[in-house]
Amino acid sequence: MSFLSELWAFMRVRKKLWMLPIIVMALLLGGLVVLTKGSAVAPFIYTIF
Repeated sequence: MSFLSELWAFMRVRKKLWMLPIIVMALLLGGLVVLTKGSAVAPFIYTIF
């Protein structure tokens, strides 16, 4: 959790809040790929990319 608090403090102090949506979307897409790796939906998810 200290990493997240340090990242938030960095973005707030340096006025880099525009990075927040990019980080969130990267985490969501990464989680989607990991969760669908072994499922039957995987071929359909990979066609999106």
